[in-house]
Amino acid sequence: MMLLEWCRARTRGYPHVDVQNFSGSWGSGLAFCALLHSFFPDAFDFAALEPNARRDNFALAFATAEERAGCAPLLEVEDMVRLPVPDAKCVYTYVQELYRCLVAKGLVKTKKR
Repeated sequence: MMLLEWCRARTRGYPHVDVQNFSGSWGSGLAFCALLHSFFPDAFDFAALEPNARRDNFALAFATAEERAGCAPLLEVEDMVRLPVPDAKCVYTYVQELYRCLVAKGLVKTKKR
C-alpha cells in the first residue's frame, strides 16, 4: 500500500512512532505529529511531546494540518481519544486528504505516470 509506505518513510526515526497500519500505529497521536513535523519542522517541538498526552497530540496535529497544509479537519480529537485504537478507515481517509493537500501545496513530489 503506497500511502502506508509513504507514512512509514516520512516518520522513520521519530521516537515512539512505528507506523505498521492505519489503526493502532496512530493511537497516541504521535504518528500524526511526526508526519506533519516532517513537513513543518518549525511548527512545534516534536521532542517535547509525550506519548501519553493523546488529546494534546491529536489537537496539535490536526491544528497544524489545518493551518499549515490547509487540510480539512475530518477527524475530531474527542473521537480519537474515546477509542483506544483509532478506526483504520477514518485514519486512512484523513491521511489521504492530508497527502492530497500537501501535493496541492507542492510539498510532495508525485511520480508522473
